[in-house]
Amino acid sequence: MDTKLLYKLINISGVSGNEEQVRDFIAKAIKPYVDEVRVDKFGNLLCRKKGREPRVMLAAHMDEIGLMVKSIDMNGAISFSVVGGIEAAALLAQRVRIPTNKGAIHGVITNFEMSSGQEIETIRTEDLYIDTGLDQAALLKQGVDIGNYIEIQGQSCEFCGNMLIGKALDDRIGCFILIELAKKLQKNKNEIVYVFSVQEEIGLYGAMTSVYEISPSWAIAVDVTEENSASETPSKFIGNGPTITAKDASMLGNKCINGWLKEIAKKNKIPVQMDVSDGGTTEALAISTSEGGVPVTVVGVAVRNLHSTIGIAHLNDVKNAIKLLELLLKNPPKTCLV
Repeated sequence: MDTKLLYKLINISGVSGNEEQVRDFIAKAIKPYVDEVRVDKFGNLLCRKKGREPRVMLAAHMDEIGLMVKSIDMNGAISFSVVGGIEAAALLAQRVRIPTNKGAIHGVITNFEMSSGQEIETIRTEDLYIDTGLDQAALLKQGVDIGNYIEIQGQSCEFCGNMLIGKALDDRIGCFILIELAKKLQKNKNEIVYVFSVQEEIGLYGAMTSVYEISPSWAIAVDVTEENSASETPSKFIGNGPTITAKDASMLGNKCINGWLKEIAKKNKIPVQMDVSDGGTTEALAISTSEGGVPVTVVGVAVRNLHSTIGIAHLNDVKNAIKLLELLLKNPPKTCLV
């Protein structure tokens, strides 16, 4: 497992709608292991290993959560709109970078109380703003304007033991798993299409459009899920194996595919965790309801601090997810009946 590639991948900036740098990096990394690499009209990266049916689609999204400039007052306070779901408490005091056509401006997220040294009672997103030390005129001169993307500058730890600590684990972990699978399955005789999608964080849009380009026999979304060991009813733990989704807030994992995965895990002594959740959803929802319906489930990796600026995951879960999917895809079943 190429952990150096994983570290590089999570540290590339790619807020939803601004995934070009991530896409270029992945295209270069995966090109030696597939037959075709192309970008569709929506911006998804489609990487096809040609072969016989079934045609299996594996999807992971390239985009990460971030911010966008909403307004700039006369004193230079930059209000922002959140791109994706981020907890307000995770944003306060974070460093940010605002790319412009004249370079980049750096700043810090603050609010009135923090800026003036007062006690903070409540943290609300709408009360936060970015302070760069520059006034409105200077910011405009430097190319900062409404609609500019804002990147949260999370500091990533390469590997702390077997732990991966860093930004954009959602879903660069999934992207990494797909690249590693492409390496392992390049001589496989079945057709696999690796989809690195855009704009998942704001509406699952990339996966939805890509299905019509591929027409898969069945599919698996590879994503991350919230670790909940600190809750009153814990069910997902980092280090206890990849997750298989039975249910989330909006979809049911395909019973047939889940059955294949559980059987392989049992036979090969791969630890897995069944994921039943009342919150959140993934690209599997968009895939399942596209082009007349596609059998799909989710293989995930549990992450602590999901949808904050820094997440925590276990490398063994990543390794076991790769192993589980590799064994399934070496000889993929042709039909999937529920």
